[in-house]
Amino acid sequence: MNSLKDKAIAFLQGAATGNVEEVYKTYVAEGFRHHNPYYKGDATSLKEGMKEASAMNPTKSLEVQLAVEEGNHVSVYSHVKPDENHSGYAVVHFFRFKDGRIAELWDVGQAVPEGDEMVNEEGMF
Repeated sequence: MNSLKDKAIAFLQGAATGNVEEVYKTYVAEGFRHHNPYYKGDATSLKEGMKEASAMNPTKSLEVQLAVEEGNHVSVYSHVKPDENHSGYAVVHFFRFKDGRIAELWDVGQAVPEGDEMVNEEGMF
């Protein structure tokens, strides 16, 4: 696993499946910062939020739809589901790497409409 894209995907999948401590130790750079508006911008705040989310949603899944690497930046588009009965969210994570580790993270998401609420015949994925 040498590519930054592989590292970003492993980080997201590990965090989604409850291996938050492990992925932080493996992939996150010292001085990491993020831009999620619901947590302070430091590594510890987001890590604790990820742990809480994992505890509340132990069957959470993250299915990568597209990942793009350009220089030291990676974008990952995913279908995230809290559990198998939930339509989930379309989420895009943007990573900035430094020396092969995640230095900065942004994320944006949109709920997947339920059933016939989906007007677009192409779907979200």
